[in-house]
Amino acid sequence: MTPSKPREWLALAALFAGATAIATAPLFVKVSETGPVATAFWRVFLALPPLWIWALISQGARHREHLRNHRGMLIAAALFFTGDLAVWHWSILLTSVANTTLLANLAPIFVTAAAWLLFREVPRKLFLAGLAAAIAGTLLLIGANFGQHGSALLGDALGVITAMFYAAYQISVTRLRAHVPTASLMAWSSAMMAVMLLPIAWASGEQLLPHSDMGWMKLIGIALFAQVIGQSLIAWAMAHLTATFSSVGLLLQPVMATLFAWILLGEIVGPLQFAGGVLVLAGIALARQATLRQ
Repeated sequence: MTPSKPREWLALAALFAGATAIATAPLFVKVSETGPVATAFWRVFLALPPLWIWALISQGARHREHLRNHRGMLIAAALFFTGDLAVWHWSILLTSVANTTLLANLAPIFVTAAAWLLFREVPRKLFLAGLAAAIAGTLLLIGANFGQHGSALLGDALGVITAMFYAAYQISVTRLRAHVPTASLMAWSSAMMAVMLLPIAWASGEQLLPHSDMGWMKLIGIALFAQVIGQSLIAWAMAHLTATFSSVGLLLQPVMATLFAWILLGEIVGPLQFAGGVLVLAGIALARQATLRQ
C-alpha cells in the first residue's frame, strides 16, 4: 500500500533529520580518546538503555516475538552495520571527513544495482538522472582532496568498502521494517552490534577506555546523536520510502558533515565543494520527483 502524502513528507523530513544527526559521527570519531572500532562499540553500547526502554514500552511482549520471527534478518542487518562502522571509523582517521563521508555514501550505486539484480526493481530514468547528479556532486565535493598515496589513499579505499556494507544494511533494514517496528529493530540490532564490535576492538589492541570525563562525553554524544536519534529516524523513514530513494536522500549526510568539518575542524571547503553540495541536493530533488511519479 502506498503511504499517504503527509506520511511520505513526514518520512522525508525524518530521513533528512537523521542524515543530519549522523553527520556529526565523523567529528566525534576524529576527537575520540578511544580507538576507531572501540568508539563504534561505545556508540552502540551506550545507546542501548534508551533504545531498550523505548522498545519495551512501545512493544511489550511483542519485542521478543520480533527477534524470534526475524532473527536471521536482524543478525544480517547487525552484521552489515558492524562492518560499516568498523571500516568507516578507520577510514575517518586516515582521510578527511569530507572524503570518507562522501565515499561511504556512494551506497546508492550499490543499492540501485542490488535492487535491480535481486528484486527486479528497475529504476526510472528520472531517478537515474537524480542519482547521476548526486554522484557528480560527491565527486566535486571530494575534488582535489582525493588521497593519492599513503594513508589517505587507504582511507579512501576503506570509504568505498564502507559504501558496500552501508548499501547492504539499507536494503536489509528496508525489508525488515515491513515486519519489525523501528524500536525493536534498533534495540535488537544495536545489542547484536555491541557483541560483534567489542571483540574486534579488543583483538586489534585499540585503546578501549577514554582517559578523561570529556572523553566519556564525546562517546555519549556519538551514541545519542548518531545511534539513538540519527539511525532511529532513518530506520523509521525507510519503512515509508523506497530503498533507492532513501539511499540518495541520505547523501545529505556528506553535505552536512562537510559543513560541520569546515566550521568545527577547520577543513577548507572551496568553490568546487560548494557546487558539489548543490548538485547533491539537486539529485535528491530529482530522485524524490521520480518516486512521486511512480
